[in-house]
Amino acid sequence: MSFDRMIEKIVETQNPTVAGLDPKLAYIPSYILDGAVAKYGKTLEAAAAALLEYNKGLIDALCDIVPAVKPQAAYYEMYGWQGVRTLAETVAYARAKGMFVITDGKRNDIGTTMEAYATAHLGKTDVFGEKTEAFGADALTVNGYLGTDGIKPLLGVCEAEDKGIFVLVKTSNPSSGELQDQKMESGKTVYETMGEFCEHWGEAVMGKYGYSGVGAVVGATYPAQLGEMREKAPHTFFLVPGYGAQGGGADDVAPAFDKNGLGAIINSSRGIMCAWQKEKCDEHDYAQAARREAIRMRDEIYARIGEIRANG
Repeated sequence: MSFDRMIEKIVETQNPTVAGLDPKLAYIPSYILDGAVAKYGKTLEAAAAALLEYNKGLIDALCDIVPAVKPQAAYYEMYGWQGVRTLAETVAYARAKGMFVITDGKRNDIGTTMEAYATAHLGKTDVFGEKTEAFGADALTVNGYLGTDGIKPLLGVCEAEDKGIFVLVKTSNPSSGELQDQKMESGKTVYETMGEFCEHWGEAVMGKYGYSGVGAVVGATYPAQLGEMREKAPHTFFLVPGYGAQGGGADDVAPAFDKNGLGAIINSSRGIMCAWQKEKCDEHDYAQAARREAIRMRDEIYARIGEIRANG
């Protein structure tokens, strides 16, 4: 399955991290912005062009040391159809460089509408009898709180196209507990119940390393829950936000991993993208600053969890 490929990249690089590509114009060096405005004016086209150049620089600097990238769809959609085109081009560029791509869209619907989301981001669209990838990511984040009706349409596409999903389980935002920590009649929390659903849904798309194609989003800002869910969802791979800018560190994410150093991929977005601003280095060095931060993050986590081994 799709996550087998991600696991193999993690083992190859000894790096269980993903670089979030959530670009804003404020993050982009002025020489890139000025070049785009000179060519397209102060337009959405210029913004989209700047985002793409910035992303390509980051991908070029990271592709040999970081196994995956995670573009967040909202940061592209806010620049209109031009930004959405940049999302598609970013996905294609990263995959061409050998990176695993997780589109962070948190899609949430049922039936044929969810099938359409699955087809758009993970599958192939029928265009006059020809099958064409619209976006072509390797995995998609989804909201499972509509229940099985919102997940089942994805599973067929995942199986047919060798793709995966990450379902929101215990998110990193401060107010997540308002709903997710509530106890149900069973005595289990909402997030624990959602984790059980992930284990069940994943049975249809199991991979060779003991993890299914149905992953879970579990935040680094709640390390106790990370450890709890690692124990209760042994076949569910975790996407862990909240590292770096949101306050999580290596000790916080360590409970997400199994005894082989597998089971989780840790996201950093602003920490990597904006490393050049934090370093106050020359803006032309923005991509290498991102590389330095990615290496620092990799080494910090590796020092905590040790060698990563495939257990298949």
